[in-house]
Amino acid sequence: MRLFYAIFPPREVQVALGEAQEKLRSYKGWKPSPPHQFHITLLFLGEQPPERLPEFRRIGHEVASRVKAFEVTLGGTGYFPPTGGPRVWFVKASGEGLEALAQGLQQALPDIEAASFKPHLTLARKKGPAPRIGPLVMNIRFQAKAVCLVESKLARSGSQYQVLEQFPLK
Repeated sequence: MRLFYAIFPPREVQVALGEAQEKLRSYKGWKPSPPHQFHITLLFLGEQPPERLPEFRRIGHEVASRVKAFEVTLGGTGYFPPTGGPRVWFVKASGEGLEALAQGLQQALPDIEAASFKPHLTLARKKGPAPRIGPLVMNIRFQAKAVCLVESKLARSGSQYQVLEQFPLK
């Protein structure tokens, strides 16, 4: 099972970000992320045996129960990598609880090798040669109320996400 912990924005935010993706229409080479799959990854777990699901559920609940619900701000857009040919177009995310959640999950799962935490929401991925899109400032806010444990199934059409469980924030 390919798993990760994430925060999903509410439907109205998905719609607003989907409208921002319209900037891509005149640029070849970008594959927009489906709006219903927009999320902020807190910790990517990678391939895991199903036997670990009870542990991941317990840890998700424990970590989420220690962090109060908080406001997330989606600010300006950026790229990974930041220089050279871009592969990912994203919007930066900030919020008081993001770091606490990411660190709490990482500390509870020291065997999971994690990349440095850069809170963001992926708007599009590069499919081929693609130009940089001019910067946008979103200034969209939403209330983070839960952390989700998500399974990612790889398919020809792209990743398909299924929320396995939601863990409410305090």
